[in-house]
Amino acid sequence: MERSIVGTLINFRGLVYSPINEQGVVFLFGRILEDLNLYIEEIRIKYPDCVARRYTGKGWERIYIEFEYQASNFIQHNHDPKECNVIVCWENDLSTDAKKKLSGIEIIELKTLIEEMDNKPIQEPDKIIEKSEYDLQHHFNRKKVNKNIQQSYHKLDTGIKKINEQVFRKFAKTAITYYSPEKNFVYLSFRKSLIVLNIYTNQQKIKGVKLIADHENWGVIRVKNESDLEIALSAIKKSYELMRTAISDNINTSWYAVTPREKTTWTKTEKDDDNDENEE
Repeated sequence: MERSIVGTLINFRGLVYSPINEQGVVFLFGRILEDLNLYIEEIRIKYPDCVARRYTGKGWERIYIEFEYQASNFIQHNHDPKECNVIVCWENDLSTDAKKKLSGIEIIELKTLIEEMDNKPIQEPDKIIEKSEYDLQHHFNRKKVNKNIQQSYHKLDTGIKKINEQVFRKFAKTAITYYSPEKNFVYLSFRKSLIVLNIYTNQQKIKGVKLIADHENWGVIRVKNESDLEIALSAIKKSYELMRTAISDNINTSWYAVTPREKTTWTKTEKDDDNDENEE
């Protein structure tokens, strides 16, 4: 009887267990194309594995993708970084030196990425409820947003898109997200009389942005009237620049990325555990 070895349980969009090889990475990638604003032109047996196009706000840009189970496999296979734009992997295990060597390549780590995505777990067919489409009017109606805030939003939206012609927005059920275009750097939601913006900070202080107590990588800023727009747009522009730098440096930018504070906490905990063992 053939042995069956599987990864950890993820139950994500038809894949029960996490990938344990490159083929699993390819399948999982195919399940999240829409979320990444991508479509595929070619899957090939030569390097790089995939030719795709990604929406940039002004059109569809061609990109070349290599699939790997772990990002370090890219170096082990002696691939030429000049011929590839993106590495899609289950786990980004690159060392600091390796990240520098591949600084021009974007790393998409599926392991952390799927944690922040909507999921449709495997269920009996009669229990599945299809999600309806959302638009701007849905968001205005959902929170009964007043006319002044609606007008402020339209000006804010125009200002965000002017930061770079590749910036674009997507609508979800509870938020509007703005992309850099590779990754979202702004989550926008409404209240009746204000706009709430969660923006990427990468642990940097940005004028007008309040730190989130349980997260170092993201902050919050609120727009109550048109007089707040200038500060908000300045903060969003800075957020965009930080996101672009993070992508270039292969920094995990997602909400679930481990932050420096968490790493420090883990280090202290490990030291405390070692002291406890020594005392015993």
